Amino acid sequence: MNYIVSIVGRTNVGKSTLFNRLVGRRKAIVHVTSGVTRDRIYGSSEWNGVQFSVIDTGGFSVLTNDVLEKEIKNQIFIAIKESDIILFLIDIKIGILDADREIAQILRKCQKIILLVVNKVDNGKSIYSDTDFFRLGFERYYYISAINGSGTGELLDKLIEIFKQEFLKQKENILENQSIPRFSIVGRPNVGKSTLINSFLNKNHHIVTNISGTTRDSLDVFYKKYECILVDTPGVRKKSKIRENIEFYSTMRTFKTIEYADVCFLMIDACGWKKQDMNIFRLVKKNHKGIIILVNKWDLFHKKNVSTQEDYECLIRKKIYPFDNVPIFFISAKNKDGIHDILPMAYHVLKFRNHRLKTNILNKIMLPILKKKPPTPKKKNKFITIKYCTQLPSCTPKFIFFSNFPQYIKKSYKRFVENKIRSHFDFIGVPIQIFFRKK
Repeated sequence: MNYIVSIVGRTNVGKSTLFNRLVGRRKAIVHVTSGVTRDRIYGSSEWNGVQFSVIDTGGFSVLTNDVLEKEIKNQIFIAIKESDIILFLIDIKIGILDADREIAQILRKCQKIILLVVNKVDNGKSIYSDTDFFRLGFERYYYISAINGSGTGELLDKLIEIFKQEFLKQKENILENQSIPRFSIVGRPNVGKSTLINSFLNKNHHIVTNISGTTRDSLDVFYKKYECILVDTPGVRKKSKIRENIEFYSTMRTFKTIEYADVCFLMIDACGWKKQDMNIFRLVKKNHKGIIILVNKWDLFHKKNVSTQEDYECLIRKKIYPFDNVPIFFISAKNKDGIHDILPMAYHVLKFRNHRLKTNILNKIMLPILKKKPPTPKKKNKFITIKYCTQLPSCTPKFIFFSNFPQYIKKSYKRFVENKIRSHFDFIGVPIQIFFRKK
């Protein structure tokens, strides 16, 4: 899960020190001079096997007419809006200032999970030296020393506990609406994702411009005709090309959208298959989601040239091999050309994503094939046999094959097994997982 934690507080309370502590390296500049951090800085953290992102923000100045301070404040508000949890940092040595009280009032209005973090508690006596922070009215508070790390373990334990609780809530919400499929449209900026939504709905539901990055957040729309939820997502750029911090948050939201989708429509531009298209394809495959590739703006680039279309499709399938059993549509989202078969195909892919094969049928077809062409062992004098196979009871297709020496089976043979399953049982547009286990 791509959870986001923002560290907020007035200047010089130790936000950057805590940020460096959580991400495990000195990424943010730390200095006794207040106001050193101006732009937001983000990094990745992990605790007890759970990964999340941490945002270091500039010092919050409540009353100011300074242009720079206003810009810093605007960036902080963006961080607050996009965060799952906010760490409100105060300095126990300085005590509660008017700025802290003003920040507390602002944070309470944002309806986010807020943890009050009392910093610079270098010894146990400091805890009892100043209790004014109770007046801020937050139920959850934690004593830490960001500079030496004391108390940060308890804070991280609480963060992970909240993440897991929120994950269960989100999972329950999904289970409540599991009868309604979710189809997410993903891709690079300005490939026509919002235009496709508008064409499906026959109205200008989403803003469409020639400027890339118009869509900033994931937007859900219920499509009554097909009884599904269509999700428009922001365009995903390369990390090196993310110039605005807000684009980082948009990308994070897209990743979350993929996690909760049933089928993803990967929309690409007809001008060419880019490296970033491949990265998004791998991300969808990694999350074991159904996938359909949409080549948009085909009318502008190739004028419906059939041979060019065949060559282009062949190129894409070579790029995505060995998972090349994916539906590919050549469309014009603006003119509504070729879009009418997309949603019926999405339901077809969803059907195979949820399909379970009977064990006796799977063994009847697969075992003779594997017996005729057994695995070539990595080690000599090892004759490998596969005696039994079954599909695991999971929400996505997972198959387990029992062998006498599973550790010696090569990856190429796993691809061979996957191709044979696809050729006999279809599973179009659906990633398949193959496991070999000891019998």
